[in-house]
Amino acid sequence: MTTAFDPIDLAGTRLANRIAMAPMTRSRAEGESRTPTALVAEYYAQRASTGLIITEGVQPTAIGQGYPDTPGLHTAEQIAAWREVTDAVHAKGGRIFAQLMHAGRISHPEVLGGGLHPVGPSAVAPAGQLFAGTGLIDFVAPRELTADGTAETIAGFATAARNAVEAGFDGVEIHGANGYLIQQFLATGSNHRTDEWGGPVENRIRFAVEVVKAVAAAIGPERTGLRISPANTYNDIAETDTDAIYPALVAAIDPIGIAYLHVTEAKPEVRELTLALRKAFSGTFVLNPATEGPTGPDALALIEDGTTDLVAYGALFIANPDLPARLKAGGPYNTPDPATFFGGDHRGYTDYPTL
Repeated sequence: MTTAFDPIDLAGTRLANRIAMAPMTRSRAEGESRTPTALVAEYYAQRASTGLIITEGVQPTAIGQGYPDTPGLHTAEQIAAWREVTDAVHAKGGRIFAQLMHAGRISHPEVLGGGLHPVGPSAVAPAGQLFAGTGLIDFVAPRELTADGTAETIAGFATAARNAVEAGFDGVEIHGANGYLIQQFLATGSNHRTDEWGGPVENRIRFAVEVVKAVAAAIGPERTGLRISPANTYNDIAETDTDAIYPALVAAIDPIGIAYLHVTEAKPEVRELTLALRKAFSGTFVLNPATEGPTGPDALALIEDGTTDLVAYGALFIANPDLPARLKAGGPYNTPDPATFFGGDHRGYTDYPTL
């Protein structure tokens, strides 16, 4: 029987176990350079015993930033700073992918600075507010991407992927989940286009597919992963055809031969769809399962019964940097505090103490 503690070959990259650290926003790249700090290197190196680290969302271009103090991968200074992080992880035997996250309309001119304005598939403002450094402010309507802007955005993902490899990352994960730009193209609530990027399913998946193709061509499909979150309503996403669009998306990307598909379950009711996507995808399958509270040790059974190849843990990794060892030993576990995790300091994000 396969267990979470068995190694696995991830399209040529050997992982020591089948436990993944899920991407989680840290907001530790302070200053205009948007570069990761020494604390970021320490943070990820502490967690290098996991099979695969997937970093916090990293903006591929300046206009892709969604939150204050998040890091980029679009300047030479950022590449050099990330090299310190990847070197620290590799020195401890770890493997690390950078998550490329374009926030799209989930941003604000006050966050972006430099006269930049958020972009999206359509000029539809999301409901709600975001934290912009000094307090909560209302979202604004994004600027609808033109045909040239769409092409430039796709090219920006590819360039950032090449920058990630130059920075020493083992690969990249394309963030197509949680209401950010790629899911904005997938969802009917945020994509009102009538051109080749909107309307029927085959058009709304086009942006995601083209990003995957561009990144795979830039760095190799074996270094490329994609994260999706079917039926997730986070960031004011409204999907009317979840059961149609995600099988179509997976069918379109499967021939590209990417390293993995990472599914974040929004609710238990999507498990049937999860299993269908698992069956349809030829590569390694990573699952962040729907749970009550933080994903716990019982999720390891999903590897044993074949539901997934890897399980991604989020909040439990914040409180337990040596999580794989604790899972193997059956505990004990430090308890994450969601109230602290989701807010508390001057940036709106508070980290747990490093352990």
